[in-house]
Amino acid sequence: MVSEKKITREFKKTLTKEERKEFRSRMWEFRRDKKDLTRKERELLQALFEKLPRLKTLYELRQRFKEIFDTDQTKEQASLKLAELFGDATDEFPSLMDFERTYEKWQDQILAYFDKRETSGVVEGINNKARVITKRCYGLKNADSLWTRLILDLNRARQIVQHTIASLRAVIKKLRCEFI
Repeated sequence: MVSEKKITREFKKTLTKEERKEFRSRMWEFRRDKKDLTRKERELLQALFEKLPRLKTLYELRQRFKEIFDTDQTKEQASLKLAELFGDATDEFPSLMDFERTYEKWQDQILAYFDKRETSGVVEGINNKARVITKRCYGLKNADSLWTRLILDLNRARQIVQHTIASLRAVIKKLRCEFI
């Protein structure tokens, strides 16, 4: 799959250590939304695009993709815009065909977002946090300790500290029932 790393790899080889450091700082602007950039940051981003025009194309494709999901529209409208976007993207970057195939496989589920504008992002975030905790707590043998750790890491520590150990165990038990 095409990425800014593949586009920038050869370019970075031509730079000095100081120029690479400056280049890395320009990539922060690349990763941010255009509307969140200051005038100065937009100018710096434009200077980066003059050096790497393919990076500008990738940035514009990403902005279009984000705009489709940020705009209030029906599933049908979104489907048409995504089809157009994928056509443009694969013309420019043939390696994005894998991304398009993944979209086609999960198209119904992805387009369901446009019905109620709901995602599984919260659940995915909790799952990710649980994976990080299990890696960080390697060797942790007690499931209660793992669930307690998960609650603390999900920024609920202030609420939990106010409870007794018994009420904390009840909260953990409810969470476990929800996720198991």
